[in-house]
Amino acid sequence: MTVRYRISAALAVLLMVSSGAFAPAVAQEKLVAPETNPPGDIPDNQVFVTYNSPDGFDLKVPEGWSRSAIDHGVRFFDKYDEIVATVGIANAAPTASSARAHEIPDLKTAEHAVKVTAVKDVRLAAGAGVRISYVSSSAPNSVTSKQIRLEHERFILFKNGKAVTLDLAAPAGADNVDQWQLISNSLQWR
Repeated sequence: MTVRYRISAALAVLLMVSSGAFAPAVAQEKLVAPETNPPGDIPDNQVFVTYNSPDGFDLKVPEGWSRSAIDHGVRFFDKYDEIVATVGIANAAPTASSARAHEIPDLKTAEHAVKVTAVKDVRLAAGAGVRISYVSSSAPNSVTSKQIRLEHERFILFKNGKAVTLDLAAPAGADNVDQWQLISNSLQWR
C-alpha cells in the first residue's frame, strides 16, 4: 500500500468518525415511572419543614411547596393542594355552636358551592378548637376555566384574644388524613 493511499484511508476514517457515522452505541433511554399518587395526595415520604410565622405561630408544611404572604397570614400551595393559616382578633374560644352560627355562613359566601359535612369541637396539640369539614368547588382555572371538587379541613384555635384559622384543602379523593393530622397537630403558638 502506498503512503498516499494510507493517508487517504486514514483521513476518510477520521472524517467518518467526526461526522458521527461511527458514533458509539448509546443505551436506549427509558421512560421514568409514572407517579403512583392520585392527584392531590401528599406522598407518605414527604419531608416537612417548620414555618415560623411573624404572626406568632409555628407550623409544619411540606418542603418545596410555594409560599405567599396574605393579609394576616400565609398560604402554601402545590397545584390544587393548599394550606392557609391566618390570625385574627377574637373575644372568645370558638365552639362547634359558634362556628355553625358565624363561621359557616361566612364560609358559604366566600367559597364556591360549599357543602359542610361536619362541625366538631377538637383538641389539638396547640389546644382546644373547632374543626369544620367541608367540600367545595375550586376557583376556575385561569386558562381552561375548569373547576375541581376540593375537600377541606378548617381548624380554628384561640389563645389570649387571638384566633388562628388553619385551612387544609386537596382534590376530593386524595388520601391526606395522616399528613393533615401531622400539619394540624404541628401548629404551636409562640
